[in-house]
Amino acid sequence: MNKRPTIRDVAAMAGVSVATVSRVLSGDYPVANATRTKVQRAVRELDYVVNAHARALSGSTSNVVALVMYDVVTPFFAFIASGVEYQATESDRLCLVCTTHGDPDRELEIVKLMREQHADAVILVGGVNMTDDYRERMYRYAKGLEDAGSRLVLCGRPSLGPDFPAITVEYDNAGGAFSATSHLLSSGHRRIAMLGGPIGNTTFDARLDGYRRALEAFRVPVDPALISHGDMSQETGFRQIQRLLADGVEFTAIFAANDFVAAGAMRALRAAGKRVPDDVSVIGYDDTPFAPELTPALTSVHLPHEELGRTAVKLALQRGEGSARQHVMLGTHIAMRDSVRPLI
Repeated sequence: MNKRPTIRDVAAMAGVSVATVSRVLSGDYPVANATRTKVQRAVRELDYVVNAHARALSGSTSNVVALVMYDVVTPFFAFIASGVEYQATESDRLCLVCTTHGDPDRELEIVKLMREQHADAVILVGGVNMTDDYRERMYRYAKGLEDAGSRLVLCGRPSLGPDFPAITVEYDNAGGAFSATSHLLSSGHRRIAMLGGPIGNTTFDARLDGYRRALEAFRVPVDPALISHGDMSQETGFRQIQRLLADGVEFTAIFAANDFVAAGAMRALRAAGKRVPDDVSVIGYDDTPFAPELTPALTSVHLPHEELGRTAVKLALQRGEGSARQHVMLGTHIAMRDSVRPLI
């Protein structure tokens, strides 16, 4: 078996010192163009790969931005990932995508690994089920990243407090739900079914909070019979509406915690012979690409997905006093389409 080439082999082929090779590879020191060319040629010919552990021991970063999220196919995550990747490329960084499928322990292990690899930044996307143990472990890892000159970014999830060593880039999640529910209430609806997400998830807890606050603002009592929880799939939306109809629960409008659930709810209404919006109005959340393609086109809360991703990378790569604990809140708005009808 051929021995893997070392940095000493690169130095010998290029006719320079090991320190010079290290400077060229790190990109942090000025090196003559001719010398840089010789080193880069030797790296290519030897197929030399930088030892990440050695680089970590040297205290330098790896020029990698790690993106940690639930999956890569859900539009919410995919569009934020697009913004992260675009800005990382603009900043001459590589983007490493890691998925957790909702497992907080896996998320923590990825953060730990990226700290050991000295990633420039670790960006956590989307909601999470917060526990005291999770918060304590995440604090330790975030502090380790900060001490190593890296950054933890909470993207599309709430801050863990002013003393938590992380940047927060979020959107007005509860505010978007408040606006959506208020839009239905302003249209005369009072019996509004809320199709919520998993209990304890920061994203969907905030959307439920916005729904409740809107009802309170309009002095409409919260009816627990109108609130249901589940995963964020079309099938769940379909089953939730089937259940409400079978139980005889009266409603004239639906606020769904994402567009997939809204699409499933609309399918269930059609199956029951009810028309949207003539019989029931529906509003979704996330403004995913298929929302305008539904029949009727779905009114939905629009999120600044790509801006979230780009802002997360920009802030993470900033250096200077206070840059590690910034908090940015981006706005949302309702994309008005055809699925809501006023009752008044």
